[in-house]
Amino acid sequence: MGRFAGWLKNNADGFFALLIAATVGLLGVLDVLGTGEINAAILLTLALLAATLLRDRKTASNALADLSAVRLVNGPEVGRVHAEAHHETEQWMFKGGTGTYLRAVTLKECVESARRAKRPLRVQIEIIDPANESLCNEYAQYRSSLAPGPDRTGETWTLDRTRKESFATILAACWYRQRFAFLKIEVGLSKVMTTFRWDISSVWVIMTQEDPSAPAILFEKGRPHYRAYSRELVASFEQTRHVDIARAKELRLSDEPTVEEARKLFALLDLDLPGSFTDRDVTDLVRRALRPKNPYW
Repeated sequence: MGRFAGWLKNNADGFFALLIAATVGLLGVLDVLGTGEINAAILLTLALLAATLLRDRKTASNALADLSAVRLVNGPEVGRVHAEAHHETEQWMFKGGTGTYLRAVTLKECVESARRAKRPLRVQIEIIDPANESLCNEYAQYRSSLAPGPDRTGETWTLDRTRKESFATILAACWYRQRFAFLKIEVGLSKVMTTFRWDISSVWVIMTQEDPSAPAILFEKGRPHYRAYSRELVASFEQTRHVDIARAKELRLSDEPTVEEARKLFALLDLDLPGSFTDRDVTDLVRRALRPKNPYW
């Protein structure tokens, strides 16, 4: 009985249209109703049927709208979606591994777009902690297991590379902050790794994986998923070890920071570089920060 009541609630207009049509048809056969009454009943039935069709069309339209709010994109299209998202965004939230693509493309394009439009830009970055050797080693092993051998940059994933990539993202954040006054940038260092990369602009949530052949998932702003994932990244960032970027103001970084400048910067940020890092390693770190290779597209 309860199941029928639920069905009737969702299909009341169609049910009553059918009931009226059947009743009028029966009474017409029995010659109980006159022509005027039958015509009036027919009009009422048609009105109910029209209401049913309009309701079903609205339901279908809402379903299509919900479906279009989630998209799957592959290959080069992922790069195009990122480029569109960079163009007009006023914010960018990132959570991922070491921020390699963030440095290679996202930071540069978002800052250039904001500078042209003379608008503020807020960036939140969450990457793995380069001081956490075991975590960096775990991440390097994970990346190597996905694709043994060199990736599209021509390099393999090792402990040293992982640490350099994370340090490079921190250096890049400070470098861009000093060159665009309307950039507010925050960096948090996570003690756990994620197998997904999250990018949130003013319009899209873009979820990708470290494997460039895997499809990306897009969620449009205004939909529940966009708000939910935005909250997720805010909550996750609050649990990280925050880097005090403001301390970098004490040191003006050159257009091409020197080894000495890089070492001083990380000392100011309470992020001393590993003792095993030679000057050559630091030079490589600076290159990764300012002239990184696009690892995906």
